[in-house]
Amino acid sequence: MMPGLTVIGSYISPYVRKVLVFLETKGIDYEIDPIAPFVGNEVFAKLSPLKRVPVLIDGDLVLTDSSVICQYLEDKFPEPSLYPRDIAQRARARWLEEYADTRLADGLVWRLFYEISIKKRTTGQPPDQAVVHRAREIEVPEALDYLEPQVPTDGFLFGGPSIADISIASYFRTAQFVRYEIDAARWPRTAGLLERTWDLPAFRTLARFEDCSLRVPLAGQRDALRAAGAKLTATSVGGGPVRPVQARVS
Repeated sequence: MMPGLTVIGSYISPYVRKVLVFLETKGIDYEIDPIAPFVGNEVFAKLSPLKRVPVLIDGDLVLTDSSVICQYLEDKFPEPSLYPRDIAQRARARWLEEYADTRLADGLVWRLFYEISIKKRTTGQPPDQAVVHRAREIEVPEALDYLEPQVPTDGFLFGGPSIADISIASYFRTAQFVRYEIDAARWPRTAGLLERTWDLPAFRTLARFEDCSLRVPLAGQRDALRAAGAKLTATSVGGGPVRPVQARVS
C-alpha cells in the first residue's frame, strides 16, 4: 500500500465516491472521516472554505474538489491509469466527467436524492413532488438520451475503466438509494455500462460501507463502519450546524 491519505466526506456522496474509487483502484492507503452530508464543524470550515466534500488531505496539501482531487491522484499515482493516454480521448473523458458532475448531478442528486432522502432531514420540509416528477420524466431521460449513443455495447468508454465511467456510475449509484433504476430496454448501452462499472472491485468494496451508512442511524454510523472494516480517522470534523443546500458538494 502507498502512504496514507485522509478523505473527508460521506460514503453516499457521488463526489466522494469518485475519489474513493480512485484510491481503491490504485491501491492507495487512506483513512476516511465519513461526515454526514451538509454538516461540519469549524475545523471543517477552515479545511473546506466552500464547505464542500470531498476533502483530501495529503500532508500539508488540502484539496476540496473531486475533479481536482482525481487528477492529483492520477498525477501522483499514475498506475493503473484512470484517464485515457490519448490527449483527445482524455479531453473527452474529462468532458463526460464534467457532464456527470453537472447535468447528471442536477437531476439524479439534487432533484431526486436530495428531495426524497435529504431535504426533510435537513430542512424539515417534504419533497417537492413536481421537482421529483420532472427529474424522473424529463431531465434524467434527456441526459440518458445524450449518453446512450456514446456508450459502447460492451466494455468501457475508453477501453479500460476511466474517470468517465466512474463519474457516470457514481451518480446513478446514489440515485439507486431512492429506488431510481434506469430503463434497460430504453437505454441498454448505458444500463450495461453501469452494471459493468458497479461490478468493479472498488465499487463492490464501497457498496458495503454505503449500505452500512444508509441502514444505521447517524449516531452509530462510525462504530458500524469501523466494524464493517472501514479505516476511519481517530477524530471527526462532523457535528456542526446543517449547511444551506446552496453549499453543494463537489
